[in-house]
Amino acid sequence: MSRRGRAGDAGGGRGGGFGRRFAAMFLRHVYLLTSSWPRVLELVYWPTVQVVLWGFITLYLMEANSALARASGLFLSAVLLWDTFFRSQLGVSLSFMEEMWARNLAHLFASPLRPHELVLSLYAMSLVRTLIAIGGAATLAVPIHAFNIALTLGPMLVVFFAANLLFGWALGLVVAALVLRLGLGAEGLAWALVFLIQPVAAVYYPVEVLPAALQQAAALLPPSYVFEGMRLLLIEGRLELSMLAAAFLLDALWLAVAGLVFAWLFQSARKRGLLLQIGE
Repeated sequence: MSRRGRAGDAGGGRGGGFGRRFAAMFLRHVYLLTSSWPRVLELVYWPTVQVVLWGFITLYLMEANSALARASGLFLSAVLLWDTFFRSQLGVSLSFMEEMWARNLAHLFASPLRPHELVLSLYAMSLVRTLIAIGGAATLAVPIHAFNIALTLGPMLVVFFAANLLFGWALGLVVAALVLRLGLGAEGLAWALVFLIQPVAAVYYPVEVLPAALQQAAALLPPSYVFEGMRLLLIEGRLELSMLAAAFLLDALWLAVAGLVFAWLFQSARKRGLLLQIGE
């Protein structure tokens, strides 16, 4: 019997299984995060800077009698929802790259751990990191700007949050797959792809202001529907369910594509021995 087979049997004999392996991977990253207070502080710091900045921009626009800025919490809501996507994407890609930086992938996959269990643990860790980041920034926005996103968006906050979170997971998994296949020299993709998407995601302005070609690109991105729906809700008080349905359908499509890309590039990396040769 192969060494991998014996390891799998041994793991099963100890009561191993999907739940055990998933929990082990998730707790590994939880301990890594909570053991370093600068890591936790960094999660809250950047979203808070964005909230403070856009809060003052909103105050200026209100003083300039901008009707658009008078829509309650329009820009601050956009900032926090955009950061939901950004942080969820980084939560997946950076958690994966931490395993690469530690040169731990070969050890992980010499164990009974399966690729889909690793991916699910990355998703769970991404949710934790995103909740810390956005929760901290949203909490600080209350005393700083007297802005409460939960009261502003109501129950729809959970829906908007979930739609952006899922797309962040999909993009983060694609980034992780590309870094696995191309090496750590490609780790800049974790930031580059997000800011490549932002101009066509309709975060701070409607899709209709974009050129026709970019409008077609925006139609393929779930966040564009989230932010259009958010503006309709805050400016007109109208909930457009078709936009939310489109966002979640696209989320499902992107997650499926990301899963296929990760499985393909993971198999390619394993066949080429790249799990043992992690580097630039």
